[in-house]
Amino acid sequence: MGMDRNTVIGFVLMGILLFLYLFISTKNSQDYSKQKKHLDDSVAMVMARQDSIARSRDTIKSKPTIAADTSGFNKATVGTEHLLSVANEVMTIVFTNKGGQPKEVELKKFQSYDSTPVKVLNPVSDNHFSYAVNSSNQSAQIADLYFSEAKLTKNADGSQTVEFSLLFPDGGLVIHQFIIRPNNYMIDWNIKAENPAKLFTGNNLNFSWHYEPMRAQQAVSYEKRQANISYYEDNDFDYISRKTEAAFSKPVQWMAVSQQFFNTTLVAKDNFYSGSVKWAREMSDSSNLIAKVDANFQSKLPSGSSVVVPFQVYYGPNDYYTLKKEPVEGMAKIVDLGRGFYSFVRPINVYMIMPVFDFFKKFIASYGIVIMLLTIVIRVVTSPLVYSSYLSGAKMKALRPEIDEMKKRVGNDQQRASMEQMKLFREAGVNPLGGCIPALLQIPIFFALYSFFNSTIELRNQSFLWAKDLSAFDSIAHFGFNIPLYGDHVSLFGLLASATNFIISLYGMSMTTPDQNNPAMKYMPYIMPIMFLFFFNSLPSALTWYYTVSNVITLALQFVIQHYIIDHDQIVAKLQANRNKPKTKPKWQERFEQIQETQKKVQQLKNKK
Repeated sequence: MGMDRNTVIGFVLMGILLFLYLFISTKNSQDYSKQKKHLDDSVAMVMARQDSIARSRDTIKSKPTIAADTSGFNKATVGTEHLLSVANEVMTIVFTNKGGQPKEVELKKFQSYDSTPVKVLNPVSDNHFSYAVNSSNQSAQIADLYFSEAKLTKNADGSQTVEFSLLFPDGGLVIHQFIIRPNNYMIDWNIKAENPAKLFTGNNLNFSWHYEPMRAQQAVSYEKRQANISYYEDNDFDYISRKTEAAFSKPVQWMAVSQQFFNTTLVAKDNFYSGSVKWAREMSDSSNLIAKVDANFQSKLPSGSSVVVPFQVYYGPNDYYTLKKEPVEGMAKIVDLGRGFYSFVRPINVYMIMPVFDFFKKFIASYGIVIMLLTIVIRVVTSPLVYSSYLSGAKMKALRPEIDEMKKRVGNDQQRASMEQMKLFREAGVNPLGGCIPALLQIPIFFALYSFFNSTIELRNQSFLWAKDLSAFDSIAHFGFNIPLYGDHVSLFGLLASATNFIISLYGMSMTTPDQNNPAMKYMPYIMPIMFLFFFNSLPSALTWYYTVSNVITLALQFVIQHYIIDHDQIVAKLQANRNKPKTKPKWQERFEQIQETQKKVQQLKNKK
């Protein structure tokens, strides 16, 4: 009943598609090797440069002190770093006067893997915004210059303003103004310039951004695989994950560097007109560094003796509802609820999965129970497809003796066997794809849930049963070494999901008559559980818990439908009644039979010759 050939083909196709999706999204070994080499080379260069700088400083210390030259940038390059801490309800920002920008950002409502607050801007890594400025026939990067100490102003609306100023000897002036609003992860950043013609070459702002996000999740290797670059170019969202660079030739409104659950986004309110980004993941599992990102953008300054270039910077969670509230268009798409080739599942998540999930979490504290109830709702909604699949399997089983007898009669004539089988299906009123199509129609739900459980920040640090964090894999044992394709641990939810898949296969095989002419078919149901065992092991425990519950429900549905709803004798009687009804062939079937008949005649002529 349940597992005829077409049904198995449907599930195999579904498994292959899911296999490819998981493979593409998690396995980029060749790309990783190239990135690692690039990173190793970069580290070597940085270390060499640090050694050179250290030697230079030792040399300078050994020389006699002379009066400082206050022309050009010399005064701005020998300043003293001063820090200023500013906080609102959701984050604490530490500003530095070196470069006049944020140096550290700590999120108050989220904890990192080591139980400390998440730092989306970590001072242990190299992070800075910069742009080139000119003074007295010299050029320098703003990130290397020391501004005056920050001025903090508390405004009547509850916001806070931080200002840094840098006066150049030839009359140029740069002011960095930051506005921190209450209960908001987005800060405003205005670059104000006096006499911009002296400061900027060709009235262009050549902007650069170097960013190195640090680890926030327990499963650091999985967090690195989820990292990506998102951007909004010419009013269209796009991203890069496997590729290591992108060039922008159209107006860019914003660019975001995302980890699994957090991101930093630079917004150009007047748009950059061109730019590029290069990035590489840090491949070593022992490193807390996620990636290194270098972006360069070009912006045209407005005309005038005094100009303002408005930016915004978002330091916060990849939370769909938080990003959707931001007035910047397209930022909610940073959350991967279905993108690229799989963007067709995003509406399923936004309009179906998420509303049900949000409804249950209002009344239930345990997210494991919420996922279980969500699974039940999904299975109830898709139960008509399951019933249709099982009913098709029951019909195919009822026809199996006649099909086997027909194949013995026609022998090895495959064309004739195909025509006879189509005729038998038509007479009995059976759709040969009846078991395949319902299984294929469930594929979007599988993909939607895969994206949803990988992207839902609310599951972070939420425990259930033995799983300490539903957003990461659950581990009951660590090997101390890595097994290729499997990992260095054992996920119990992964084992349960694979085991229940195997039981479903065994039960389905026991309820159907295998195709004796294709003995390989009887082994197919065993292959998929073994394949999934390797993939389930590293998936978030929320996802493997969902699969486990879904499989248990599938077993229950199979038992109830096949023993209490589907009547085998009634199906046989109905098939016989269908044979007695007058039949009208669909046009496609008539054309198909005509093609088969023509091919048969051609083959007969060839045999005579």
